[in-house]
Amino acid sequence: MSTLAVTYVGGPTAILEYAGLRILLDPTFDPPREYADRAGDTLVKTVGPGVSLEDIGTVDLVLLSHHEHEDNLDVSGRELVKRTLTLTTAKAGVDLGKPAIGLDCWEMHRVESSTTTVTVTAAPALHGPPGIERIVGPVTGFVLEAPGELTVYVSGDNASLDLVRQIAERFESIDVAVLFAGAARVSTVDAALTLTSPDAAAAARILGAQKVVGLHTEDWAHFSESRADLTAAFAGTGLLVDTPRGVRVEL
Repeated sequence: MSTLAVTYVGGPTAILEYAGLRILLDPTFDPPREYADRAGDTLVKTVGPGVSLEDIGTVDLVLLSHHEHEDNLDVSGRELVKRTLTLTTAKAGVDLGKPAIGLDCWEMHRVESSTTTVTVTAAPALHGPPGIERIVGPVTGFVLEAPGELTVYVSGDNASLDLVRQIAERFESIDVAVLFAGAARVSTVDAALTLTSPDAAAAARILGAQKVVGLHTEDWAHFSESRADLTAAFAGTGLLVDTPRGVRVEL
């Protein structure tokens, strides 16, 4: 089994080294700034990336949970996906065009690394309460599998534990869960748009994950819960991996 490593960049953005691939999650590399959201909210980025786009190194694959909010795909990130194989929602695949590939729920796509074949399955996700899709658009998660490797779940901006249960039922095991938390909130929706910290801990229990990587808790003003809140929710479990900004951590 090869080494699984993660480098936390900031917000939802991280590099996963998995089965011979360097995989970038939700690329956001802009400096602090404001963005006018299509739903009428203003998203405020408060801190820049821990690793610059110029220093990120080779990227074999981008996993993009969705493309319609700058806290998951910003201006710099859009330039990156124009030249990098990107797996994302069916709508984003159409809107972004090649080399982005849109996947329907449970659809699989295989990516060849130098050593093996990685299967990426699009996992169901809901960016807030039921019915929210008409406001925020579609979103997807991902499950990574390869022969002899850990199985990794990447939640994307999912807020639904019911969908987490579906994922747990579909896969024999989820070894590592990469959970987007932070309980994101905007003025136009009276609900958390991503996992709360307690829900992230519940998701880990549902999945039976052995390790958890927490993302999406810092760097944006609309994240209502912090990394400290996430750490408190996992206290005593030994599950949450310490991921200092810009530091490569082996799991």
